[in-house]
Amino acid sequence: MEKLITIKSEYNSLDLLNTYLKRAASFECSKEYDSWDVRTNADGQMEQCVVIKKNALHGMKVHFENKNTLKMTYIIPNKMMNAYLGKSQKRYQNILEIVTNKIKDALLKPAQNKAFEEMERVFYKISA
Repeated sequence: MEKLITIKSEYNSLDLLNTYLKRAASFECSKEYDSWDVRTNADGQMEQCVVIKKNALHGMKVHFENKNTLKMTYIIPNKMMNAYLGKSQKRYQNILEIVTNKIKDALLKPAQNKAFEEMERVFYKISA
């Protein structure tokens, strides 16, 4: 699940956004390196994002696509749970992996959608 939103210009850095989220959200928020998508900047350094954790199984990472546009992406914040329940990064999958991914998606999707919507509400006040 992903969503792009435009935010007010006074929140156009990850530090300002993280400060706002710690004050306004009831979720755990932190600024971390983006190890989920492994995005890099022009210098080859790993980029940072703000991670919002509802619990070990539901979370959201937020980073800037451009100056005032945030990209919100659903993640599983716990690295071990992400390895088992996250999206497979393999290019080719065998039939067993495809079937288990479909079952896993069917079981987890409703809870993931609900958690994503709850975390998304935090951004309504700062969206333009």
